[in-house]
Amino acid sequence: MKIALTILFGFLAVAAKAAESDGQLPAPPAGTAWKLVWHDEFDGHKLDESKWEAPDHRRRDGWWSPQAVSLDGNGHLAISTLQDGDRYLDACVRTRGKFEHAHGYYAARIKLQEQPGHWSAFWLYHASVGRIGEAGRDGTEIDIMEKPWRDERVQHALHWDGYGKEHRSEGHVASVPGVMQGWHTFSLWWKADEYVFYVDGKETWRSQAGGVCQVPLYIKLSDEIGDWAGDITKAKLPDRFLVDYVRVYDLVDAP
Repeated sequence: MKIALTILFGFLAVAAKAAESDGQLPAPPAGTAWKLVWHDEFDGHKLDESKWEAPDHRRRDGWWSPQAVSLDGNGHLAISTLQDGDRYLDACVRTRGKFEHAHGYYAARIKLQEQPGHWSAFWLYHASVGRIGEAGRDGTEIDIMEKPWRDERVQHALHWDGYGKEHRSEGHVASVPGVMQGWHTFSLWWKADEYVFYVDGKETWRSQAGGVCQVPLYIKLSDEIGDWAGDITKAKLPDRFLVDYVRVYDLVDAP
């Protein structure tokens, strides 16, 4: 009985937490409603490996390492940047092969890093981005949020047709006062014919670039080290960014 009640209260807590952010969801089309179809609230003390994997390899001027991934015990994922001898470690977690999805509403509540030389990102990706011939319809990298600057700018971007000479992209830099302080929700409504980007429930960009991706993508939360974000040697490390939750909603028929 005690175990059953614990499970019930845990479920109700997650439901209540999700309901708090539902007010930021855009109004659904008539006759439809939003349904939560996938989420991670980062409760507990260890990354849920049934949902995420953390690669271990060189990435730009750093090294993506599982050592830089942790849960803080307060319901947050922490992706850290730290120095390890003569190299810098940071990390990526991704849902590749575990959750891959097309269309819907994707949201992550994030507290950004503080130091120069590295940037956080919340994005959708698949190897299909490398396909050439159908523009972005057969695969698009969707950067819901990239944050290389320590000011009010937030980058949204789309990339398709690989990363070679056929590469195409479109992006937008939004101005979000106060984004470097506290928690903020970065989200995307991926429609069949349009992408709409939001910060804290307010629309910041919309685009149909590439013809809009029609194939499933997986979720990535990552940190990257490089000159785009400044000089990492001037950073006071360790630094980190925190993620409170990631949630994915689909449109369903209204009850």
